[in-house]
Amino acid sequence: MELQPVGTKGPREDAGEEDKSRLKRKHEDQDDSELQPVGTKGPREDAGEEDKSRLKRKHEDQDDSELQPVGTKGPREDAGEEDKSRLKRKHEDQDDLPAKKLVTDHSVKVASHYNSLQEVGLAVRSRSRIFFMRNFNNWLKSVLIGEILEKVWAGGSRQVSVLDLGCGKGGDLLKWRRGGISHLVCADIAAVSVEQCRSRYDDMKRRSHMSERLFSAQFITADCTKEVLSEKLDDDQLMFDICSCQFVYHYSFESEQKAEMMLRNACERLKPGGFFIGTTPDAFELVKRLEASDSLSFGNEVFNVSFGSKGPYPLFRCQYHFSLEDVVNVPEFLVYFPLFEHMAKRHNMRLVSKQRFSEFFQEKVKKEQHRNLMMKMMALEPFPGDGKGNRASDASAEYSHAEEHCSRAGVRLPVGTLSKSEWEATSKSVWLSHLLCVMFHHPFNDVSCPREPHEPRTPQDTSSMSAPH
Repeated sequence: MELQPVGTKGPREDAGEEDKSRLKRKHEDQDDSELQPVGTKGPREDAGEEDKSRLKRKHEDQDDSELQPVGTKGPREDAGEEDKSRLKRKHEDQDDLPAKKLVTDHSVKVASHYNSLQEVGLAVRSRSRIFFMRNFNNWLKSVLIGEILEKVWAGGSRQVSVLDLGCGKGGDLLKWRRGGISHLVCADIAAVSVEQCRSRYDDMKRRSHMSERLFSAQFITADCTKEVLSEKLDDDQLMFDICSCQFVYHYSFESEQKAEMMLRNACERLKPGGFFIGTTPDAFELVKRLEASDSLSFGNEVFNVSFGSKGPYPLFRCQYHFSLEDVVNVPEFLVYFPLFEHMAKRHNMRLVSKQRFSEFFQEKVKKEQHRNLMMKMMALEPFPGDGKGNRASDASAEYSHAEEHCSRAGVRLPVGTLSKSEWEATSKSVWLSHLLCVMFHHPFNDVSCPREPHEPRTPQDTSSMSAPH
């Protein structure tokens, strides 16, 4: 055994004749297997006719598999009609994979971006370059939500239910609490954000006074551009007085199907007399700024907007990339507002108001209660400040407008302002912006009327949006 290991070419000398014969055949087979490895082009010389035929077919199949790898455009020549058809379908499906992936990538990218944002405390937020701008936008939302709640209360509602579509981390929870609502449903595509929203609510509940009746809440992680939200409600009969969609709807304009599903989720469960409110970028202003730019992007030290090209601007999937000081950095889509309004009509919604942030601000700041809230929320930066250099920006040019205003006779100091870059991002020309404050209403007298038919758009309607002059 030690001198005659397995694999030597002859049988052991002390083996019997029968064992010698058996071992000889075994060694010959092993020798053949070494000289004729799997994958050679012909059968072994000592194989029988049947074995030769079988091995030949096996080798031919192996040769074909080497010459016809998965992913080639046609089936093997020797395949049957059924196999050819099956392989062809498989190859076509594989060719379609990149296109299918493009459709889903954006939703995944948005969810991934917002899931990756870290939760930071007030101390960290107060050091942000856009601290006052974020407070300013929060003030605008507070006023918008407060006024819509007044309309709902005036309509006779006693138990107000709200859908927060794209709730994020729950930045508006306190606004709904102050509004005295009864029930809130928070939905968002980003699972981490939804959990942070739930955690904020739980903390709010723990800290609330025993005499306070805090609203009940449900939290849903869902892609509201693809999934029917009503099917996920704990109460399948629940109807909403308000749907709030803040800084979210523009993500749905990746396709008509997604925009329609998002709008369905916003309006499907609204009570007669209910409201759909939201904020979204002004597509016309963004295109106007792009056309005026020498490049495919524009911005300042706070934000940047970039496009892939100048025109044409399709009604759907007109993509641009928006970044804002470590807060937002994802692709977005232009919302052509006339089309948005037309789509809303199919859900028995009529437009009540549409204002740019700058217009909304100029109107609401005239009321003392709104000015007081602005001071409380630190929505504007004091100028000239405390003299210790604690400004949002160190660039003196960022406050030239405030200096000019302060130089006028009769101006009481300090004044409230934002840096020039922040004003540009919120009230002059861009995203946060030419954000539009939008309000739709579900009229009482339309509740029994059938929805408008899904009118086909004419060729000129479906081509693109025109750039503003």
